[in-house]
Order: sequence, then C-alpha cells, then structure tokens
Amino acid sequence: MNIDLSGKTALVTGSTQGIGLAIAEGLARSGARVAVNGRTASRVDEAVEQLRTTGGDAFGVAADVSTAEGTTRLLAELPEVDILVNNLGIFGAVPAREVTDEQWRTYFEVNVLAAVRLIRAYLPGMTERGWGRAIQIASDSAIVIPEEMIHYGVSKTALLAVSRGFAKDAAGTGVTVNSVIAGPTRTAGVEDFVYQLVDKSLPWDEAQREFMRKHRPQSLLQRLIEPAEIANMVTYLASPLASATTGGALRVDGGYVDAILP
Repeated sequence: MNIDLSGKTALVTGSTQGIGLAIAEGLARSGARVAVNGRTASRVDEAVEQLRTTGGDAFGVAADVSTAEGTTRLLAELPEVDILVNNLGIFGAVPAREVTDEQWRTYFEVNVLAAVRLIRAYLPGMTERGWGRAIQIASDSAIVIPEEMIHYGVSKTALLAVSRGFAKDAAGTGVTVNSVIAGPTRTAGVEDFVYQLVDKSLPWDEAQREFMRKHRPQSLLQRLIEPAEIANMVTYLASPLASATTGGALRVDGGYVDAILP
C-alpha cells in the first residue's frame, strides 16, 4: 500500500521515546509534518533531531498535556492539526488494594482527560475541513484488566469509550476516531516494569521470556511487540486508505486478548 500523508500535520503526544517516537517516525516517513511532544524541551529537541536525520519533517512542542495549562500552551503553538495521536500514558504495578485516591485521579488525568481535551480542541477544525484523524493508543489491559495495575486498565477502558463516543460525535464529517489496542510492547518503561515482576538478576532475554510465560501466557506472539509494529497500524489509520474505519478498537496485541472481537 502507498500511504501518502503529504500536506498533513500530525501531533503525537508523549513522542520523545518508545511507541510515541516510533509513531512519529512512521508518520514522518509517510510524508506528514510531525509535531513531537513531551514535557522536557531538551528531550523534545533530541527526538526532533532524530526524525530530521532520517529526512522527516518534524518540529517540537514542549508542553505537559496532562494539565489544562500545558494543553493551552500547546494549542497556542499548534492551533490546528489534521492527525492527532493521543499516545501519552503512564503505567505501573501497584497491589489492587493499595491504589490510593490520588493515584486513581492521576491515571485518569494523564491517560484519559489529556486525550479528551485535545480531541475536544482539534475536532471542530477537522470537521470544518471535512477531514481528520484522532487516534488513541489504548492497551490490551483495557480488556484484560491486570490485577497488578487495575487503575491503569480502567483508564484504558475509559479511553476506548472516549474514542467510540467522539466517533459518533464526528459521524458523517469525514473525520475518523479510533483506538489502537497495543499489546505488551518493548520500551524502556516496559523493561523496567518487567524487572518489577521477575528476578532482576536475569539477563534481558531470559527476563522477557519469564515475564511472558508467567504474566502474559495468552500471547500468541510469545514475545514483546516492537514499537514500529504499533506505528504501522497507526500510520495506516491516519491515512486516507482507512477512510471507512471509525469508532473502532483495532488490535495490535500479538493475539493476547482471547476474543474474536474487537
């Protein structure tokens, strides 16, 4: 398939590393002008430089979009986009009965409300122009709630509902709104998470196998997913080729979720 995003401006939140950076690279490789976002200017600059060295058209917007103030700052610098990818998210293992009210609020603010604010801000311009894409990066944990991080799973379940609801709001406008259900993916943060749950003395390859065997045994892939594999789905959904896909929850989970749908 020839995916051509020339002339489109994309924003990827939380895109200085990991899945977000891979998505930014995928969109830039397909011709989009990509806004890299993160909280720290130096890290944003590093990611922008990395994209530019491979020929990507990229620029940076340093702002903490998990807050209303940071979102306002970002919107002042970037008032319109054609493609919005809400990738920002946090996760961490906490015993179910020990998750505090404050942690529940923080996960909702970062993993849900940050996306809602940006969809709400950018959707009117997209619908007026008759074209746009809003894509939320969810997780297999939205469907298979992990007992070691219920608060995270619930926040990702909410994100699926946010996407479906805004897809209905944008019905018939030429704008699509979807979620991507990402399975266990190899990132720096996930490597740290793996070592929270397995013996820290194990070499990485052994630790990864131990983690998948004990904590994600239903994965049909039987390995961690690479960030670029998530980015491939996002790039497709961002393209004109996905014009009939909206309100969906598309799985890139390595077969982790034991269900036919979604």
